[in-house]
Amino acid sequence: MADLRIYDDRASAARALAALVVTAAQSAVAARDRFTLVLCGGSTPRQAFRLLADEYADDIDWSRTSIFWSDERCVPADHPDSNTKMAREALLDHVPLAFDRIYRIPTQLDPAAAAQAYQAELVRFFESRGGIPRFDMMILGVGADGHTASLFPGSPALDEKKRWVVTATAENAPVKERITFTLPILNAAAHVVMLVLGEEKADAVARIFTGDDDPPLPAGRVQPLNGRLTWILDEEAASRLRAATIDDQADEST
Repeated sequence: MADLRIYDDRASAARALAALVVTAAQSAVAARDRFTLVLCGGSTPRQAFRLLADEYADDIDWSRTSIFWSDERCVPADHPDSNTKMAREALLDHVPLAFDRIYRIPTQLDPAAAAQAYQAELVRFFESRGGIPRFDMMILGVGADGHTASLFPGSPALDEKKRWVVTATAENAPVKERITFTLPILNAAAHVVMLVLGEEKADAVARIFTGDDDPPLPAGRVQPLNGRLTWILDEEAASRLRAATIDDQADEST
């Protein structure tokens, strides 16, 4: 069952996410002497990343932290739309994290080759022998259409069962070609945190939590098999969820 947390505003939600990352990092290092963190892109996590680079920087052992991405747009690493660029500017360039602990998706390659190369990198890092890598924490966002990572409604990537990294297409976005984790690797994580901010996401959130869609929206299909799932929302993103809950309670009472 998901742990749903609703905060008054974006700043409070960002601080809650940063605190969760610190707790996960400290627990993972204490247990296994390393912390594996998957970042998402877009603008939503920027404030939380800045907090991690500033107020919380000393609370994380960056020498034992490795950074990955759930998805990436097929643009150069210094492109304004690059998820890697945003993370570097907000977080990675401001903490003592060695270059060889940053595992960016190699978008300089052809998309199909980049997906294959990133999966091969995961195999090497986790010394995988057929098992799916288990990241300590994944930070994911949700789009207004209910997508997460670059798994969009109706995408063939949603049905992928074997590969961990595939190409995907964002039909209505300026950068259409993407590389993304698939559901098997998302659902293998020890802890997934869905960060959702803004009124434009409220309808998708309500649809996911009421479970009325068949098939479910992509973000609603993130259900860690042996891990935790935490949703962090601000009041705007939660606004229709609360209305839907009230409506359901009213229906049950009649």
